[in-house]
Amino acid sequence: MSHVESSHEGSSPPKAIDEKDSSHVDFASDSPKQHAEVDQIEADALRIADVEKWRINSFIDDLETQMQNDGQKRGIFHMTFANPKYFTWSVVAFASMGGLLFGLDQSLISGASLFYPDALGFGSDQVALVSASLPLGAVGGAILLIPSNEYMGRRWAIILSTVFYTIGAALQAGAINYGMMISGRLIMGLGVGIETGTVPVYVAETIERRLRGNVVSLYQFNIALGEILGYVVAAIFLEVEGNWRYILGSSVVFSTIMFLGMLFLPESPRFLVHKKKPLEAYRVWKRIRDVSSAEARAEYFVMRQVVEQENHSIESRKTTSRFVWLDFFTEPRARRAIVYANIMILLGQFVGINGIMYYMGTLMKQIGLNDANSTYMSMVGGGALFIGTIPAVLYMERFGRRFWAMAMIPGFFVGLAILGGSYLVDLEKAPKTVEGMYLAGLIIYMLFYGPYACLTWVIPSEVYPTYLRSYGMATSDGMVFLGSFIITYNFTRMQDAMTKTGLSLGFFGGIAVLGWFYQLFFMPETKDMTLEEINVVFSTPTRELVRRNWKNTLRTVGLRS
Repeated sequence: MSHVESSHEGSSPPKAIDEKDSSHVDFASDSPKQHAEVDQIEADALRIADVEKWRINSFIDDLETQMQNDGQKRGIFHMTFANPKYFTWSVVAFASMGGLLFGLDQSLISGASLFYPDALGFGSDQVALVSASLPLGAVGGAILLIPSNEYMGRRWAIILSTVFYTIGAALQAGAINYGMMISGRLIMGLGVGIETGTVPVYVAETIERRLRGNVVSLYQFNIALGEILGYVVAAIFLEVEGNWRYILGSSVVFSTIMFLGMLFLPESPRFLVHKKKPLEAYRVWKRIRDVSSAEARAEYFVMRQVVEQENHSIESRKTTSRFVWLDFFTEPRARRAIVYANIMILLGQFVGINGIMYYMGTLMKQIGLNDANSTYMSMVGGGALFIGTIPAVLYMERFGRRFWAMAMIPGFFVGLAILGGSYLVDLEKAPKTVEGMYLAGLIIYMLFYGPYACLTWVIPSEVYPTYLRSYGMATSDGMVFLGSFIITYNFTRMQDAMTKTGLSLGFFGGIAVLGWFYQLFFMPETKDMTLEEINVVFSTPTRELVRRNWKNTLRTVGLRS
């Protein structure tokens, strides 16, 4: 492997990096910056990646030599492809199946709720808690996210989540009383909490930057696909005796497939570097990237230097604090990330999406449809959400994060307005008008919410620094399901207190308007950046970000050149 000549005369190639050696490649020609700030280390690493390419070549040569000396270690479930791109898509396919499981549950419980309350003798409050107990369990799963990700790794955390999914689905399908049903929902919720907080991170840490936004968006695409599939399953078992048991138990098939598939996938290379296993990380990198590419080499170089420096910074601070998560309060870069990501998530939850999805069948009955038609027409809402995610999956990186937020929120506000207006029409005098308005509003709402929903997985998966990513995703994951629990459990109460129109247009619509202005001023653009480059974005003071966003907005609308 030939080295590129250095443009810096007098510099010498860096020494070999041993698996057990914690020393770093020097970032500048004068001296190693062992105690420099992470953002400065990153700036130096990016400069080397751009200018001093011979250092990267030497760095990779050293790793190749170590791999040859160490031998090829293959586990029982080791799988690889001649073309790394095929392996990348295998990672995407199996990991994103977690989204399918999550979406499947939302629609399965909607279909089953038309039947199991009568079969088990549940009242309305019990039905509300059954629906809401999964997001409540998912909050517990978000708490387990930190230890499972930090001590087991991304891959095994996902595998653990599939076990919870399977146990929970089996308990629900075999439920003979209220306690058994709630237990099944809570256990499945643990799986949901771990899986939804881990899969987007696993994909983001594995996929190359030009595809990251699109591929993480695929997670939401699979959620929407799972929702459609759940309605289809409910329709298939509609006339079968004990149909709700088959409906709720059907997710076992998909959790088993995901469990088996994840056994053959590797650990996240960034996590392995974080855990001081650089040689193992490089082995994984070679399986998922074409390391003959200069870009892939440079990305690995920058990633390793930044992550190792983060680890070094953590070790140096352990004498004063043992709690790394305190950086969310003391470090401006980390604080900006957690505040932005979690406010964005709560705003997305409080526009009503999970309440509408969980109660879709019931809402259809409220506009005059019978059980069978409610089940069939629920596919319309799920189908619209599914179709809405497709543009984001294809063009998330092309148009950027801010476009999808700013353009979609007005659209689903219009949908909420039409949906809320349908309740003002007399159902007895004009049933077809009510049905038409409600379905039109629902379709518009779902079509425009689809791309925004993708952002709620893309943004949290990429904004946190590697050493805090598990902690940050735990809070973001917890916010998703705390918001979902609040809306789902109180949905019927909110309808009664605010009226159906007041809830749809006043509350959900009002939150959408508030969210639009929040994104306008505080949303950074992170398209086509590596996770390490995003560190620089969040190192920018908030006032500077607001000023830049406002200037760009004025330029976009033609008020400023």
